[in-house]
Amino acid sequence: MSATIHIDVVSAEESIFSGEAEFVVLPGESGELGIYPRHTPLLTRIKPGAVRIQMPGGAEELVFVAGGVLEVQPRLVTVLADTAIRGTDLDEAKANDSMRRAKEAMEKSQDKQEIATLQAEFAMMAAQLAAIRKLRPKK
Repeated sequence: MSATIHIDVVSAEESIFSGEAEFVVLPGESGELGIYPRHTPLLTRIKPGAVRIQMPGGAEELVFVAGGVLEVQPRLVTVLADTAIRGTDLDEAKANDSMRRAKEAMEKSQDKQEIATLQAEFAMMAAQLAAIRKLRPKK
């Protein structure tokens, strides 16, 4: 039997995933992080992107997070996400539409704060689209 680590992915709204995994890969602030059982304790911010959870038996769960905090203990990984969406619930058309609207609004806006907000929304949608592309079956 292979070693596992417990993974909890939660957002302000709900628990998205809770279960055992062989490892998890996620977008850390300084780059992609791979966490295995008995990992050294760690606390870091995470960027928008895909959390890939490799479960025992080979099944994989994908969760999109819009940023947040990662806490790693030797037998527990907790992802506290600002927003989290199960990979199966991601909507490519909706993300493309949101990106297009944010880009158009950025081009029209003169307000620096509004532009910064729109840039953050654009970046989040781009990360969501990247997660959707990872989910697609390889051809």
